[in-house]
Amino acid sequence: MCFEPLPATFFRPHQPVPRILGVRDKLELFRTLGIERVFMMRFNRAFSSLGPEEFVDQLIVANARARHIVIGADFRFGARAVGDAERLETLGRSRGISVEVVEDVGDEAGRVSSSRIREALAGGRLDIARRLLGRDYALSGRVLRGQQLGRRLGFPTVNLRPPEPPALSGILAVRVSGGGLMGQPGVASLGRRPTVNGQTDLIEVHLFDYDGDLYGAHLTVEFHAFLRSEAKFDDLGAMTRQMHEDARQARAALGLKNPEP
Repeated sequence: MCFEPLPATFFRPHQPVPRILGVRDKLELFRTLGIERVFMMRFNRAFSSLGPEEFVDQLIVANARARHIVIGADFRFGARAVGDAERLETLGRSRGISVEVVEDVGDEAGRVSSSRIREALAGGRLDIARRLLGRDYALSGRVLRGQQLGRRLGFPTVNLRPPEPPALSGILAVRVSGGGLMGQPGVASLGRRPTVNGQTDLIEVHLFDYDGDLYGAHLTVEFHAFLRSEAKFDDLGAMTRQMHEDARQARAALGLKNPEP
């Protein structure tokens, strides 16, 4: 069972929580882990007002028809988060539901949590994010038709919409799969594109040594190395020169030879 939007974002819409994953990516990960059914609850005012007993009776008993519940030690539920693991065990016992509390997963730096993953991504520390996630950080989406600016500058891109707001931003070395690609190397920009006054976040990927049509394809972008933060350039010429340098660094980070000048 999970919630959309994230409860912290619902209560502070002016400070939305950076998203590690979009809804589709989350569901795809669940599927690969063998989870057969997901209850994705719409977190709204009515939902947030449910008391602990209402939460259990309406969601756990009537909706999910659960007999055994697995929660983290810090799980809270009910209006104002007054319910905890002990309260859930008490309520479950009277309704024939057993409750299992799993211990935190940790490493030498402490508890592995979404907050630590967000912090690592915000700092461009993909190595830390990889260790905490147990996999390369990746986002997926359907290729959108853009403004063709990259093509005019000699850097054609495939464009995808990240979850809003994304936990990661900057210029990155990537590998892309989907649409017939398997780990195709490239360099990506993830963010608002300040030089061209972008208003929304976008993933723009320039694929190395590729010249195909991917519009409409569903692609997965794996982020392998953080190169630099986004920057606003004085003109397109300065931006293009930096794009050449970004491509050179991305090839090196992915273990590829740079083409001869």
